[in-house]
Amino acid sequence: MDGDAVLALLDKDLERLHGEGIEAVSALVRIDEQPEAAVVTPLSAREWDVVVIGGGIRKPEPLLPLFEQVVNLTRRYAPGAAIAFNASVDDTYEAAKRRL
Repeated sequence: MDGDAVLALLDKDLERLHGEGIEAVSALVRIDEQPEAAVVTPLSAREWDVVVIGGGIRKPEPLLPLFEQVVNLTRRYAPGAAIAFNASVDDTYEAAKRRL
């Protein structure tokens, strides 16, 4: 799947959440960079009810260290948030709603 298609699907799910009055933002983690740059600022911006961590960094076994970093950053900077996992990029809405 190309990057533009991924972003379009994520935007669609964000719009669905916004349509229900739920504040939601996307923080995209590049696999070739440290995740702090992408996730610390949005996680620290407010208290979150849920953080969805996507399969793009969770499923490929070589990305396990990155996945661990993102989970631990989430625990540190959004300690009150539930953590949810999407099964694919087009079910981020469902993953968030399961934990809200």
